[in-house]
Amino acid sequence: MAGCCAVLAGFLFEYDTPRIVLIRSRKVGLMNRAVQLLILAYVIGWVFVWEKGYQETDSVVSSVTIKAKGVAVTNTSELGFRIWDVADYVIPAQEENSIFIMTNMILTMNQTQGVCPEVGGFSGKRLGCPHPRGPVSPVPVGVATGRCVPFNRTTKTCEVAAWCPLENDTYVPKPAFLKAAENFTLLVKNNIWYPKFNFSKRNILPTVNTSYLKSCIYNAKTDPFCPIFRLGKIVASAGHSFQDMAVQGGIMGIQIKWDCNLDRTAAFCLPRYSFRRLDNRDTEHNVSPGYNFRFAKYYNDPAGIEHRTLIKAYGIRFDVMVFGKAGKFDIIPTMINVGSGLALLGVATVLCDIIVLYCMKKRYYYREKKYKYVDDYEQ
Repeated sequence: MAGCCAVLAGFLFEYDTPRIVLIRSRKVGLMNRAVQLLILAYVIGWVFVWEKGYQETDSVVSSVTIKAKGVAVTNTSELGFRIWDVADYVIPAQEENSIFIMTNMILTMNQTQGVCPEVGGFSGKRLGCPHPRGPVSPVPVGVATGRCVPFNRTTKTCEVAAWCPLENDTYVPKPAFLKAAENFTLLVKNNIWYPKFNFSKRNILPTVNTSYLKSCIYNAKTDPFCPIFRLGKIVASAGHSFQDMAVQGGIMGIQIKWDCNLDRTAAFCLPRYSFRRLDNRDTEHNVSPGYNFRFAKYYNDPAGIEHRTLIKAYGIRFDVMVFGKAGKFDIIPTMINVGSGLALLGVATVLCDIIVLYCMKKRYYYREKKYKYVDDYEQ
């Protein structure tokens, strides 16, 4: 009890005031100045110069439209001689911040609703069908009838009610059906807005005229601000081969970065482009690679029977991603960072006090000079 009272009395009836002790020591003086210089370098170099701590910042608001151009020619046994333009290989016609270019396909023509053998199968020596009858059967292409029928001379498969003949996607065409898509181009139009500063701009710069826009192709060195990109160049810039990617498809990212210092003129606020492949391309774990989907085109024959052509489309989806920030001088963040920098200078004193009073050989001598105890004799 007495010990607790003594501690409480010491806490209530003692007062500490800072005491300035001037230590004439080269070692301590150099250490103090070195720490102060490091703090100043951090505040000036990093906070104000690199991070622009004197500016108020805002994030970009963006809109993107994409237009494809290019024509390809194919000559196959299924389709014969055919011209492919934008309306044929861009599916769907419009997407949000992205565009899909079909580069390869598997066609299943003249399908009608009926019954037919499932593609693939088992040995003819095996009895019974592995799929039960009914709409809940696990056959992905139709409804199993419960019968086994010959698929060819040596193989039997389950009979299904479906659109027949069934699609056979065992082999993907290689090289890609539309390998000429490597030379197709994309016109990317990007409008940005920084609402805090009411600043807007687009990636087609004021210096770009109609004749230049019709002839330019983006090149990081010669034409870094041309908004027209060749598909093969996009994929190559990401470190991949277009012809390999076109076989099974994939996803590419077109990144547009806007970092604008609005303390300078608007002419210095410019887009920077970069490219990378977004879908995972791991050769060791390459299950279900690429990008594909199916769609159909329906028609009726003269007898009124409904037919369709099923297309399994492989291609490359180009996603445009816009990011960035803008900064402009403001007194409030400037004063906050100046105050933080001045407060950090106090760290030098604290660090030097710890070293002098607890680490140096003369620490007891310095401690004696640093602390002085005074009693109030009048009480």
